[in-house]
Amino acid sequence: MLLRQCAIIFGCLAVAELFVYVFDINFPAPLIGMLLLTVLLKVKVIKLEWVKGFADFLIAHMGLFFVPPGVALMLYLDIIEAQLLPIVAATVISTLLVLVSTGWVYQLVRGRK
Repeated sequence: MLLRQCAIIFGCLAVAELFVYVFDINFPAPLIGMLLLTVLLKVKVIKLEWVKGFADFLIAHMGLFFVPPGVALMLYLDIIEAQLLPIVAATVISTLLVLVSTGWVYQLVRGRK
């Protein structure tokens, strides 16, 4: 059972990796794999029960997947310190732009209904 669940999820990832390699696109293969899995679940090619157990396991241990990037980030603390003001400014400005544009689009869409 667990082997089938794992095979389905990693199969979607493998197909996505192949898609990215063959068509030489600059797009994250894991995202394509998740979209492929979502489509296959929506059109009922794959049943939810076939992947639920392994997906629940991955979600329960998701924090563990953030440890390597966090450690790698610590290697570049000197660069981050040197560029702290531009990083903070870009973060604040982009956050405000996303909030404003999301609110504007919501009001635009809601006004049409």
